[in-house]
Amino acid sequence: MKSINQIQDRNGERGNVLFLILIAVALFAALSYAVTQSTRSGAGDTASETNLISSAQLTQYPAGIRTSVVRMIIGGIAVEELMFNDPSDFATIVNTDPLRERAVFHPQGGNATYQLAPSDVVTAAVGANPLGTWFYNAQVQIQNIGVTNAGNAVGNDVIAFLPNISSGICRRINEEVGLGNVIPVAANVLLADIDYSIVSTASPAADFPVADGPVLAGAGNEFVGQPFGCFVTPNAAGTNVYYHVLIER
Repeated sequence: MKSINQIQDRNGERGNVLFLILIAVALFAALSYAVTQSTRSGAGDTASETNLISSAQLTQYPAGIRTSVVRMIIGGIAVEELMFNDPSDFATIVNTDPLRERAVFHPQGGNATYQLAPSDVVTAAVGANPLGTWFYNAQVQIQNIGVTNAGNAVGNDVIAFLPNISSGICRRINEEVGLGNVIPVAANVLLADIDYSIVSTASPAADFPVADGPVLAGAGNEFVGQPFGCFVTPNAAGTNVYYHVLIER
């Protein structure tokens, strides 16, 4: 028969073990919480770094095209003669020396590299165009970039547009250029205004616009004097669009 002291000792041991178990559970819970928070923080940092890298790549590509276009203009090609045919047109449409010299992406013209935007930075294709297609045209005027002329197409700037880029990258671009972590609305610029490129057909003249285009300034004038940035179109669905001025006019 066990003594009262032995029973009390056993009860005390059980109490101590239970106490230690509770402490271990609490420590494990605290550790799990800390790891979870660290993982979430790390994931956020990774996403931020990815957006930063992607935004840098997007801004560098049209900057390279701008260099090629400027070289062509210095060489005697008029702005209105520029053509942005992709390489699939080289054998059939851009097949004479005068046309090749005007083609931004042709080796005998601007010799710029034609490429699509990476698939991880755009959310959808535009119409039947491949995912990541850039559009190069002179349909829009950026206020205070070159001449802003509402009477004719003289003030239309030659711009590279990339629709449907992700909101995270769109915001990051604007943050990097000093506009803040926002995506301003371009109240008078629709996707239909920008979703085509100046290309050549069999005719001598490139498809250069003759009418004045809408002026892009932003709802709060965020884009006034801004050579590149990211806006959202005013339609109900809203399309994020990155723009980069190639030639100021």
